[in-house]
Amino acid sequence: MKGSIIRSVSARQVFSGRGHPAIEATVVTENGAVGVVQCTAGISIGTHEVAFAYDGGTEWRGMGVQHAVENVKQQIAPAIIGMDAANQVEVDHVILNLGGPDAKLRLGGNAVAAVSAAVLKAAANALGIPLYQHIGGARAVTLPCAAYGCIGGSNRYGTGRHAGSKPTYSFISYGFDTFSEASNALWEVVYAWQTYVKKTFGVRPANVSPGYTSGGFCPIAPGMVESDMVLWDMLTETICRLNYENKVGIQVDVASDSFYHKDTGIYEGLFEEGKRDRDEQIAMILNMATKYPFVTIEDPLYEDDFEGPAYLVQNCDIQIVGDDQFTTNPTRVEHGVKLGAANCVLLKVNQIGSITESLEMIQLAYENGYGVMPCSSRGENTDICDYSVGINAGTIRESCLGTPGNRFLEIEKELGSRAKFAGRQGIKGKRFQTQQKEESSK
Repeated sequence: MKGSIIRSVSARQVFSGRGHPAIEATVVTENGAVGVVQCTAGISIGTHEVAFAYDGGTEWRGMGVQHAVENVKQQIAPAIIGMDAANQVEVDHVILNLGGPDAKLRLGGNAVAAVSAAVLKAAANALGIPLYQHIGGARAVTLPCAAYGCIGGSNRYGTGRHAGSKPTYSFISYGFDTFSEASNALWEVVYAWQTYVKKTFGVRPANVSPGYTSGGFCPIAPGMVESDMVLWDMLTETICRLNYENKVGIQVDVASDSFYHKDTGIYEGLFEEGKRDRDEQIAMILNMATKYPFVTIEDPLYEDDFEGPAYLVQNCDIQIVGDDQFTTNPTRVEHGVKLGAANCVLLKVNQIGSITESLEMIQLAYENGYGVMPCSSRGENTDICDYSVGINAGTIRESCLGTPGNRFLEIEKELGSRAKFAGRQGIKGKRFQTQQKEESSK
């Protein structure tokens, strides 16, 4: 299609919602359609993710991305101008092979990811169709369970790669017929939680940086509660007060690799103060999964421990998600599948580099019965909503109230009677399939 031929490719360094610079790529087609995408690093970064191109030095604390910007302008742009943006595979193939093997290492994963995703958006706009339809065609009709962040903050006990972090909690709304109903219940629970936290601890939801729309995180700092089990009780009570048992639950990104010490094999400071060996860590996760209304638990163990998550999948009936474990990498997912490690993969395009590689990973996951959970922590903003519907994802990391929530509601309206809500069927884990059968029999 002549109108979708790439006419220009540009890039610049911009501020991101993560507190450090991002690269923004812009692709324009012959018919004037535009695709603009930002790509930034996350807070918890797996060691197996593709490396970003940073400037180093003292300016921007070494996190400047002008080098990546120049790689886009001088190398990527000349190579793909004149190609058809609608042919994502061919465009990505050219980018991934610029100058021979290991192009991502030379260009920077951030440069590659930003341009690849911008090509995808430009093509959708050039074709005059929604991004989710360009990704998934006529079959892209499913909206995910609605989720939104509720707890984030600091942990004085953290001593690993990501010291100063703590698990991030979200509410997830799933026991409803439509996304609209689920997001309304989610809003009620989040509002009740924030009111409770303000009254109990005198703290408000943390101010969230512009563009970062995953949640209104309440900063529960160390010492504010006796233990994490007390915190789980509080979250559970909030759900129960609104009579949303088995309809709204909890999901958590443990980010346990951040607290793991390779030299000792010990998880130090994860959750509350103290040290745990591998068996104790597994016991803690099983306690969470069996005694509390957790729906998904992400990265419960060190990223290279595949047998541990496999044991959890076999011994609890909820969704176990791999993020740092898989890093959106088909090779790592294939290895995990062989061992039965996890039952869901987190999707972050810039962990692997290109849209095409991400879609390969998604296809592999689906073929093996795994779920895929998109995450908007790397600059996707509302595009994550289209990604989610485009791949018919059952769950998503937060991003279902505020501006992203509005996009989901817009998509639901566009789809009309074709719109489906993932609900319990969208969650991996026997518990939710059983609930679905019981609900259907009533």
